[in-house]
Formats: sequence, structure tokens, C-alpha cells
Amino acid sequence: MAAVVGPPYPPLTAGLGGLPAVIPDVVVSAIFILLFLVLAVANMTILQANKRRRHKFPLSGMLFGLCMARITTLILRIAWAAAPRNVRLGLAAGIFVNCGVVLLYVANIVLAHRVLRARQPPLGWHPALRVLVWATYACIVASVVMAMTSAIWNAYSAPDGVRAKLLCRALLQTASTILLVVAALPLLLLALAALLPRRDDEEAFGRGSMLAKMLVLALAALLCVTIAGFKAGTAWAPARPVSAPAWYHGPAPFYLFNFTLEIVDLTLLTASRVDRRFHVPDGSWKPGDYSRGRRLSDASSKREIAAVGRTRDEDKMGSPREPGQGVL
Repeated sequence: MAAVVGPPYPPLTAGLGGLPAVIPDVVVSAIFILLFLVLAVANMTILQANKRRRHKFPLSGMLFGLCMARITTLILRIAWAAAPRNVRLGLAAGIFVNCGVVLLYVANIVLAHRVLRARQPPLGWHPALRVLVWATYACIVASVVMAMTSAIWNAYSAPDGVRAKLLCRALLQTASTILLVVAALPLLLLALAALLPRRDDEEAFGRGSMLAKMLVLALAALLCVTIAGFKAGTAWAPARPVSAPAWYHGPAPFYLFNFTLEIVDLTLLTASRVDRRFHVPDGSWKPGDYSRGRRLSDASSKREIAAVGRTRDEDKMGSPREPGQGVL
């Protein structure tokens, strides 16, 4: 009589990325680890440099955390490729794949909310919108919990537990749909900021033009919508057996719609220096606070320019004449 294997049980349906192999998954994962490591170093360097300047921008730390989470995900995938029969490794790798990217969604929402507050202060600072944003964060946490519960429950349910499998699939579909809506929320906030009539009390914050801020953020949000849309689409697609996966279960779509687009998004946010472009004064909580930071920065710059000018004038007045340069 054959021994019963599990739990956790190996999956019966095809999953994104399929079962990893040493070739090509280890090589591809190693390349992505290097890229995420470079971005992690860049964001930590920016965070520490800003900390020394008392320039508070914690989102750089969030982007660093995403890079480290992705490095952990890829290390788990390499370990799984070396031991493909280890169901626990596969379960851990799958959970990390679904959890890390939500930090990008949060970053985009925070930045889009700042743009709306600057362009439309009464709407952007309205308490109802603040409640909506915090409710969105709660939905993100709930979606991550649902995705983790779905993966773990599915792995520890008996292969003949049809009802449990269907519930796990419903949980994953719900979580994926919520995250797609969350990823699209920054585009809605940007649309409100751009399409509503301009106001006299519009504020300026950070460096660069408002148009540049909105273009950078719109592109970052579109990349996140693409990532979330792919995951939601595959979650709602008909289940396929492990022996007959669909094209979107292959390694190429997996690496493209997960790590490649995340690398592009992270590079965009890091290279465009969102720590300067979207910086607002610490403690901002009402209309007018964003401009307060810009006014203080401008006043400080004017004082520095005036001090340099006075120093040059003093140097010119106090410098001795060279020989032969007497008054004729």
C-alpha cells in the first residue's frame, strides 16, 4: 500500500512560473537579484544621505524594503529549483511573489495623494478622502492576508477536498481583484487633480514642475496596473492541470509581469529622485503646509545667495592692489 504524501500537498493545478528548473530559473533569478541589489543600495544611500540633511522621506526606505523582499523571493525560487520536490519551499516562494509588490502600490497612493492635495487643496485635504486612503491601506493588508491564507489552505487541504479548493480559489480571486483596484487608485487621484478646474490656492511642493510629477507618477501607476491586471486575469482564468499549463503559466510571462516591470517601476521612481520631487514639509496636515516648505526653501536659498554676494564684495574691497596698479 502506497504511503500518503503530505501535507503540504503538491499543487494539482498550474501556477504562475511553473515548476522552476536550474536552467533557466537559477540564472535568470541571479540576474534579477543583482538588479534588485543595485536598487536597494541606491535607495538606502539616498535614505541615509537625506537623513544626514534632515530631509525626511521614508518612502525611500519602503522602496529599499521592496528590493530586499524581492531578493528573498528570488533566493527562495533558486532554492526551490535546486529541490523541486520540496513543497514547503514552493509554498514560501509563491507567498513572497504575491506580497512584495504591494509596497509599490502604497508608494504610488501616497505620492498621488500629495499631488491631489497640492492641486485641489479642499478635496485633497478633506477628511473623507483621508478615510478612503486609510481604508485602501486596510484593503491591501486584507488582500495580502487572503492571498496567504489561500496558498496555505490550498497546500494543506487534501487533494480530494473540492470545496476547500474552490474556497481557496475564490479567496485568491477576491484578493487579486482588490489589488487591481488599489493599483488603479493613483490614476483616479491624478485624474481628479488634472481634470478639475484649477484653483487660486494651488500649492507647489518639492522640486520640478507639477507636470513632471504627474507624468512620472502616471507611468509608475500604469506599470503597477499592468502587474496587478496580469495577476487578476490569471486568477480568474479557468484552472489548468499541472500537466497542461497555459501560456501565461510559463516562466517568460512570470518574470516579465512580475520582476521585470517591478525593476522598471523601481528604476523610474529612484532615477527620477522622488525623494526630492515629491518631498513635503514634515508635519503637514492642512492646506498651505506644502507651500510653507517651498517658501522656507526659497527664503533659505535667498539668504545663502545674499551671504555669498556680501562675502565677494568684502573680498573685493579688502584685497590689496598689485604693484604698478596705482591711480594715474
